[in-house]
This record gives sequence, structure tokens and C-alpha cells, in this order.
Amino acid sequence: MGGPLENITVLDLSQGAAGPTCSMYLGDLGADVIKVEPPGGEWGRGLGPPFVEGVAAAFLGMNRNKRSIVVDLKKPDGPEVILRLAERCDIALESFRPGVADRLGTGYEAMAARNPRLIYAAISAFGQTGPWRDRPGVDGVAQAMGGIMSVTGTADGPPVKVGVPAADMAGGVFASQSILAALFSRERTGQGQRVDVSLLDSLLTYQVIPLSMFLADGQAPTRLGSAAPYAAPNEAFATSDGQLMVAAYTPTRWPALCRALGQPELATDPRFDTNEKRVRARPELRDVLEPLFRTRTTAEWTVALDDVDVICGPLLTYPELVAEEHVSQGDSLVTVQHPAVGDVRAPVFPGRLSQTPCDFTGPPPPIPGEHTEAILAENGFAESEVSELLRNGVLGDSHENEPVQKRRQR
Repeated sequence: MGGPLENITVLDLSQGAAGPTCSMYLGDLGADVIKVEPPGGEWGRGLGPPFVEGVAAAFLGMNRNKRSIVVDLKKPDGPEVILRLAERCDIALESFRPGVADRLGTGYEAMAARNPRLIYAAISAFGQTGPWRDRPGVDGVAQAMGGIMSVTGTADGPPVKVGVPAADMAGGVFASQSILAALFSRERTGQGQRVDVSLLDSLLTYQVIPLSMFLADGQAPTRLGSAAPYAAPNEAFATSDGQLMVAAYTPTRWPALCRALGQPELATDPRFDTNEKRVRARPELRDVLEPLFRTRTTAEWTVALDDVDVICGPLLTYPELVAEEHVSQGDSLVTVQHPAVGDVRAPVFPGRLSQTPCDFTGPPPPIPGEHTEAILAENGFAESEVSELLRNGVLGDSHENEPVQKRRQR
């Protein structure tokens, strides 16, 4: 049995991170993803260093299970190629600024006129409506304007960006979720629809806990470093050789932590005997706990706290993380064999489906235009049409675009 999206075709015009991540998830779930790139390849291929044989490692991590076709949408016949492909697709995905796809002739109305069952998903920085609609935006700008930078960092330091492209990743996840919901709706109604996902809204949803707290009491959250604003202790403490994240705020785990620390009396200290009190007295609580944690190593504290059922975990760097047997020998990372760059390792789609599991053995991250002629032939284009489109520069093939990859490495 194939994946749950077997026989579903995605026409992916997106570039960068949010859209390609979304379409990769759909490909992992079994969809046939047709990646449409401009001449020379999408700009995400240059997101580096590092590069692997001229291709950005970040691009390789977000573009497995796809086939590539190069179409110049600025050529007169370019948009018609896309519309003809859309006639046979189930999903179209783009990440242009609002209005750009319409001006190119590949917007929702144009595609839906050819295929009413099509699900058309647009990912943008701020959405298709509202005063910010036309503002350009990337992950960092979305993080700044979306509030998440204001709550990230330490109290005595400046606001900082989340260390991963949180807006892009959240946008990709929510776009894929919305597309799957639209597919389910189409099964019942037979009708496609438009899906609008913004990086801003994705980040707001990502922040549902602190935003809900603010909307309830009007108190803007402060930067707390590794701590959670609603529970204490629930943060990282320095040990004698590293950092340990500790979550011991429940009525049973707080006393257990105090016993493990050799300070059972702390459990009933009137300053700290409820979670609410500990949250309000967080600096004072930290002053008491941190010297105790510094007396032993991270590994020693992990064993001691595990023994009394206190939730904890060491702060791992990337080298430490991927070396852990749970990750390196488990199912968390996948290796994709690429004929040009060798083995490509990346995180898997996190959902484990027992009957229709994800497939990571499909096409590796493609060379721009690698599958142009094959895709067009599958979609009813005559060989003479393809030849003419190639001659007119509307299409590109892998032979034409492969040197671009090498130039990017330099």
C-alpha cells in the first residue's frame, strides 16, 4: 500500500522554506510533487553556506520527494504551461507576494477556471488581506512583527530571533494541515477551494499560550530565557559541567525535586509551596536552586531525578543530539541517496502511520528542470510542443541548469 496521498499531485510554485517544507511533507505522505522553478533554479538553492556539491544543504533538507520542471513565467507561453498542468493536479502551492500570481496569470481564479476541484494554497508573510498585505516579509521580519522575538531571550538582554526559522516552519506545517483539511472537504463536496496561510498567523497560533495569557489579563510577557511563564521550576539550570532542563512544578514533582536536592523543607516553604507562588518568586527560587544544581554533573542529576520521576533532560548541542543512539539508531533521521551529491541526511516527517507509512525513498532533491520533459509528456504535451517551448526559452532542462549549481558553490 502506498502513502495516504498516493495518486494526489501537487503543483508547487513556492520557493524558499515555508512552501518547500509544506510540499515536502505532502511528498513524504505519498503525493507526486511537481516543483516548478524559474530558469536557474529557485532562490532557496543558494541558502548557504554550507553547500554540498554546489547545492545548499538547507535546500537538500527541504526538497526530497519532488520532481523539478523549469518554466519561465515571464515568457508569454509560460503561464499557459502552468495552467495546463493545473488541469490534472489536485493541489497548487505558491509563495508569491499577494497579487503576483494573478499578474502572472497563474492565480487562483485562472487555475480554478481550468480545474474547479483544485485546492490552491498561497503562503505569504502577512496574508492576502489587511493593511500589511503588500509588505514583503521573510522569517526574521515575521518573527519581529509577530511578537515572538519580544518574548525570546533573557530579561537582561535584547530580544532575539528564535534560533530556527520558526515562522517558515510553522507556516509550512499549518499550510500542509490546511491543505489536508481542504482535501478531506473535497472528498465530501467534490469542490476545491482557496487556502490562505500567512507566516504571521502561523506564529500567532504558535504562541497560543502566551498570547492567551496576555489577552486575558493585559500583562505583556517578559523574556525569561529558558523558563516558562506559567510554571516553576520549569527551566534550565547550570550544573557542574553543563545545563539541565528541569520541569518539577506539579504538586508531586516539586516535593520530589526538593528531596533529590537534599532540601526537603523547601517543599513546604511558604514562599514556594504552590506553583503560583513559585512563578511569582521565580528569581528568588532560582537563587536557591542553582547553587544546588552546580554541585553535581548533568549526568548525575539526570539519573537522580529520573529515579524520583522528576521530568528533566540535558541541554544537547547538535553534535551531541545526532550522536545519541535514540536519534542516530532510531527513525528520527532519514538518509536519501542523491546521485550528484551523495547521501543526504535530514529529519523525517514526524507522523508514524501504521497502515500507510511515509515513504522517503522517492525522488531525491532534484536538479533544476531534471524532470521537465517527462512531466510534460505525462500531462499531455506533445513532443513537438515541448521542443518548441525549449527553443523559445519557456522551459529549461537539467543540462541547461546543472552548471548554475556549481557556480553557487563558488
